Amino acid sequence: MTTTDTTTGTTTGTTTRVVLVDDETLVRVGLRLILGADPTIDVVGEAGDGLAALDVVRATSPDVVLMDIRMPRLDGLAATERLLAEQPDARVVILTTFDTDEMVLGALRLGAAGFLLKDTPPAEIVRHVHDAGAGRTTLSPSVTDRLIASVTHRPRDERRTAARQRLDALTERERDVARAIGRGMSNAETAAELFITVATVKTHISRILEKLPADNRTHIAICVHEAGDV
Repeated sequence: MTTTDTTTGTTTGTTTRVVLVDDETLVRVGLRLILGADPTIDVVGEAGDGLAALDVVRATSPDVVLMDIRMPRLDGLAATERLLAEQPDARVVILTTFDTDEMVLGALRLGAAGFLLKDTPPAEIVRHVHDAGAGRTTLSPSVTDRLIASVTHRPRDERRTAARQRLDALTERERDVARAIGRGMSNAETAAELFITVATVKTHISRILEKLPADNRTHIAICVHEAGDV
């Protein structure tokens, strides 16, 4: 199992264990081939629907679950909700084709660890899986933009003003950390850029979550992008 060093923020395990959940066999085969080419990723299970996914995850205890949205019996959103209720620390990365914005937003509110487009280049898919396994939120820039546009029906200027007012509650250093999260940086990368420790970054993140307020790193990233402060 992949673990993260609490001092350096680097991955210390040998492999990232992954479960693939998609009702299309060809998609699962393609993902298995892509991920299998990386010796530090181990695909430990597959499922063709959300209900089966719950059993596979319980049996294999993966580091990352790649979860499709539209599936029979139990869709990816409902499966994610059940999975995170059972295992709050599970890292679920949603697979999307961009035609289900409301479902993606629902998964975001549930605490999904990231979003991955099915046409993402293979190298980027591998990076997303490693990032999720290391405890980082993985947001494709295009997904972030689409999500921000869907969060509210208020005019763009009004959204930007509201987001900037929320960020005004932060100290300058907290704002630096929030910007780093908005750019998809890990705690270790943020610490290196700002010349502070990973522990200090985590402390700042806790304060940011309280002040905005926000439920998770993804919500911080959305606020930063809405404010145009990346």
